[in-house]
Amino acid sequence: MNSGFGRRFGEWFEKFEERAIAAILGIMVVVTFINVVMRYGFNASFIWSLEITLVLFSWLVLLGMSYCVKKKAHLGVDAVINIVSPGSKRILAIAAAAVCIAYAALLLKGAWDYWAPFAGMDSTTGRWFPTGFDEKTRDRAWYETEQIPMPGILRFFEPLLNEGEEYEKLPRFIPYAILPFGALLLLVRFVQATSEILRGGDAILIASHEVPIASAERPEDGEA
Repeated sequence: MNSGFGRRFGEWFEKFEERAIAAILGIMVVVTFINVVMRYGFNASFIWSLEITLVLFSWLVLLGMSYCVKKKAHLGVDAVINIVSPGSKRILAIAAAAVCIAYAALLLKGAWDYWAPFAGMDSTTGRWFPTGFDEKTRDRAWYETEQIPMPGILRFFEPLLNEGEEYEKLPRFIPYAILPFGALLLLVRFVQATSEILRGGDAILIASHEVPIASAERPEDGEA
């Protein structure tokens, strides 16, 4: 039952990722298109459009990096792994996966430490690995974005994080929340990929390079 639930949850979350990425990309296109029409057609614009597009683009990248690990869509160099034996290839894949997990863990710590003060939380102590929480973390929950307006539906955050005072603009902890979430998701995806390799799956984390594709598309000598 647990295995079935885990599989169903994995399928649901994968669809959620795909739809979230598509929605973010669609919103970026719509906001940019409307702003262009407003600027050149009516000599006006939404002052917050550029900032919200930048925020959405960062969300797109940070969600996309983990999704590409899941789909093995990251490009890489396979010049070495293609000339070694299958056993050596698996060893190299496990070593590379271990490095990726370590990197994602460090990225998660750094992302949390950067985001936590903006959410009124404590950053972690320790240079490389979390050793606790720093109670002297300076509260930055009152920091706001430059231009993005504060939606009324999010006003409940004000008594929780801003001592009851109103936010004039969207607080930064909301767009910055993608940092720890994206890093956590990346770590989970690398752990999943490593588990798949250890269980005997494809000993590869990347989608290979583009040379074979380019070679296949190049016309033969003598062809117009």
